[in-house]
Amino acid sequence: MLGNLHPLTQQSVLDQMSKKPKLAILDTMNFWMDIAMDDLKAVIKNIDVITINDEEARQLSGEYSLVNAAKKIHEMGPKYVVIKKGEHGALLFSEGNMFYAPALPLAEVFDPTGAGDTFAGGFAGYIAKTGNISFENMKKAVIYGSALASFCVEKFGTERMLTLTDKEIFERLQQFKDLTQFDIEIN
Repeated sequence: MLGNLHPLTQQSVLDQMSKKPKLAILDTMNFWMDIAMDDLKAVIKNIDVITINDEEARQLSGEYSLVNAAKKIHEMGPKYVVIKKGEHGALLFSEGNMFYAPALPLAEVFDPTGAGDTFAGGFAGYIAKTGNISFENMKKAVIYGSALASFCVEKFGTERMLTLTDKEIFERLQQFKDLTQFDIEIN
């Protein structure tokens, strides 16, 4: 997981590895696009997954439509493009496949600071735990990252994450499942 650092630092980390990792995930932000776009595009060629918010995806790709933005970013190198939309969820794109995960509606948001980083950490942690880099498993990782991010916003900074239990995570994941699954008869 290449955290949100200068793209030259991210590339330096990749260059120091004796063998290519099974999966390289990159997080970035508009600041690096403003001051180091060429360096950012160079490192994007060498990664498998990019996590980026909707505004950054539009800036990086030059496209307003997130579907078109993801397609252009995919052409830059990553197999998977994850576009975070804050309180509106997250999108996952890969080779013509698309998945949308809503954000869990919360009665109160105390502080959204760090939610995107928590999402990325939860996403990467789920992939690392399962070792499965299929599109189907990436979908589960998006839900896992979204669930953890929903806890992050409940308190200031990392406070809520320090008291989080496995039981609470399981219950939150169940809330996501209940929110997104339904039976419908199509005639």
